[in-house]
Amino acid sequence: MGVVVPLEDRSGAGELAGIEPLAQLVAPGMERVNAFILSRTGSDVAMIPEVANHLISSGGKRLRPMLTLATAALCGYSGDGDVKLAAAVEFMHTATLLHDDVVDGSEMRRGKLAARMLWGNEASVLVGDFLLGQAFKMMVEVGSLEALRILSEAAAVIAEGEVMQLSAAKNTTTTEDDYLAVVRGKTAELFAAACEVGPVIAGRPKAEQAAARSYGMNLGVAFQLVDDALDYGGREANLGKKVGDDFREGKITLPVVLAYRRGSADERVFWKRALEDGEIEDSDLTEAIRLLVRHGAIEDTLARARHYGAIARDALGLFQDRPETRALLDVVGFVTARAH
Repeated sequence: MGVVVPLEDRSGAGELAGIEPLAQLVAPGMERVNAFILSRTGSDVAMIPEVANHLISSGGKRLRPMLTLATAALCGYSGDGDVKLAAAVEFMHTATLLHDDVVDGSEMRRGKLAARMLWGNEASVLVGDFLLGQAFKMMVEVGSLEALRILSEAAAVIAEGEVMQLSAAKNTTTTEDDYLAVVRGKTAELFAAACEVGPVIAGRPKAEQAAARSYGMNLGVAFQLVDDALDYGGREANLGKKVGDDFREGKITLPVVLAYRRGSADERVFWKRALEDGEIEDSDLTEAIRLLVRHGAIEDTLARARHYGAIARDALGLFQDRPETRALLDVVGFVTARAH
């Protein structure tokens, strides 16, 4: 069962323009990125391209590499370094998905069986490692030590975020600050790095690099918070996974943090039994959603996502009004209002 919560962005007119303006602007570059990705998944070990292409070709939006191309174009970059860095960003993202599904024991990814269900956990982890290795090779080829530093630091921060999430898993006393720290590491850091390397390879001032990073970081936080809300309030057909997967996996996400803090002693006993002890009954997801709705936890999670979206918009104020700037603003509306 899922309670469908309205996800429209209420921050202003025209916010539902979506991702299409960005996709159109970077379409030529993305064709090169996609070709580059396919060329770098090749291996004499047959299982590697099979596993990698299962996920790479599964219909992801490729938002992160599009952000790299857009921020580089916004800063007047000319060359092919943006294409290689965009491909590296997508490889990093794909590797983390392969690893995440193993850690979480996930069965579905983007509406298809997760790679681990078809090839096993060991293959998923090792192919993820292969993709990370390819990503770093592409970074080196660009020849920018600063871009290499940013993305390599991002890889370390993402891993730290994953470990932080393991520490917070099944811990109902997790605070909102603790959870947001996990989000910044696990999800938002790659958004931030993907945006920051654009002005870096364009040789733009530090202020513009910092502004692009701020845009990506806050966009990434908003993205994850919407995901958290969708897990309880989305439509299963649009999610590419089952409604309530976070609940079944014992994940403590922001809606749960808010409902737990606002709930009664009896309600906290319910959350502890279901999430800490893992004693989940058939009716528990329905009860969890009822409590989340009762305490406004889903809507308040979306409100926080809109807050971080507003910070992302303001970060772009440093840049000139260009098609790329407007498209990046539209992406914020897409992230905070998406239905999948």
